[in-house]
Amino acid sequence: MAREEPLGDGLSDQGYRAQARGEAFVNHFAPSFGIFARRFALAAVACVAITSLTPVPSHAAAKIQHLVSPGGIEAWFVQDATVPLIAMEYAFGGGATQDPANKPGVGNMTASLLDEGAGELDSKTFRERLERRAIELSFNSTRDYFRGSLRMLKDNRDEAFDLLRLALTSPRFDSADVERIRAQITSGLRRDSSNPSALASRKFLQVAFGEHPYGRQAKGTLESVPLIDTADMKDYVRRVLAKDTLRIAVVGDVDPATLGQLLDKTFGGLPARAKLTPVAEVDAAKPPQRAFIPLDVPQTVVTFGGPGIKRNDPNFMAAYIVNHILGGGGLSSRLYREVREKRGLAYSVNESLLWMEHSAIFIGTTGTRADRAGETVDAIEKEIRDIAAEGPTQQELDEAKSYLKGSQMLALDTSSKLASALLQYQLDRLPIDYIEKRNAIVDAVTLDDAKKAARRLWGQGLLTVVVGRAPQAAVQPAAATPPTAKN
Repeated sequence: MAREEPLGDGLSDQGYRAQARGEAFVNHFAPSFGIFARRFALAAVACVAITSLTPVPSHAAAKIQHLVSPGGIEAWFVQDATVPLIAMEYAFGGGATQDPANKPGVGNMTASLLDEGAGELDSKTFRERLERRAIELSFNSTRDYFRGSLRMLKDNRDEAFDLLRLALTSPRFDSADVERIRAQITSGLRRDSSNPSALASRKFLQVAFGEHPYGRQAKGTLESVPLIDTADMKDYVRRVLAKDTLRIAVVGDVDPATLGQLLDKTFGGLPARAKLTPVAEVDAAKPPQRAFIPLDVPQTVVTFGGPGIKRNDPNFMAAYIVNHILGGGGLSSRLYREVREKRGLAYSVNESLLWMEHSAIFIGTTGTRADRAGETVDAIEKEIRDIAAEGPTQQELDEAKSYLKGSQMLALDTSSKLASALLQYQLDRLPIDYIEKRNAIVDAVTLDDAKKAARRLWGQGLLTVVVGRAPQAAVQPAAATPPTAKN
């Protein structure tokens, strides 16, 4: 089944298991209720069968192998016989950026239909095979990648990998299934049209990225989804699912030789090269800017952010640490203390760094009473100005480093978490021994590095989107300066 991206309409490609996104601290919202309800029984059966085998020891110190199959399929692999379980995460380059400009949502709809029958197996038979063997199989079209997840008991590995092979190489796209999934996606989009968080996320993307593919709605629109046909999805599969952009991570109870054979059988029949539409580099629109969307709801939603720092930037780790201090550290963050504890303006407030292939942003969100929206925005902006001007204290830096180093092991304590993290490290072009080097990289960040990163991230102010009741003077719309595309 397709999984919805973080933050409403999807602002990140840092995986879609929130517990193991490399360096990301991003809230992961649940899939739309229609698709979720349809498959709840299957998920429950699979989870009971598989998670009953946990907990397992931390995998973070396990040896990571660079496996190359006889047919040339590459994977990062951790062999672990602690429990009879295999978890695989994989991704193809492309994602929602490969949707036709006039038909956003093709990738999302394709992801929702790949497990709805394949080869000679119709949807009912395919789903029954998955359920009978407690196999977890899912797909997701993120901004830059078409991602998949496969999880199974060791004894069911042959059938699990074969079902995945069928889904990737021979999807059926039967008309009844297409229309059922289309109806579910459309229903979710209708709900989003009155959901303040979804509206704020959508508007933020539009302000930040304009006409760039990142500014489109990854799930599609009420206008585009009815136009998507089987030919669009088959074309998407032909162009995007190819071996040259494929990245794979596997953790579990399987030997290298057997895994190599499974990878060849599963992925070997895919096209050698993808036919991707080039995507331009883009800088998010420069702050400060504000936008307001009127909506008669009890709670006003505030989404704020601005240009970020890409994962390959030399100053990324400094930015990551100082961002943890500002808004990524939960109850210990500056924003939480100022907005929640001291002023009681909101129940929660969070902020994250999000990086993509062609851009990067930081983004935060909170909710408050309509009559306190202006005060809430002012409090957030004050904290942003303060940390940009002065940076963190040495104590804040030391505490953030200690937490980030200690939490890494806990974040990789299951096969699925480790597989998700290893895939993300590949997509981020990090070395295979990154887990071993990470703490030293964190330790190397100085107070001066953190202060420079804070000025770079937040020195210009904020892009702010407010969705709720009657606008106040502090949250009036402003003319947007369009984002800058790079040649």
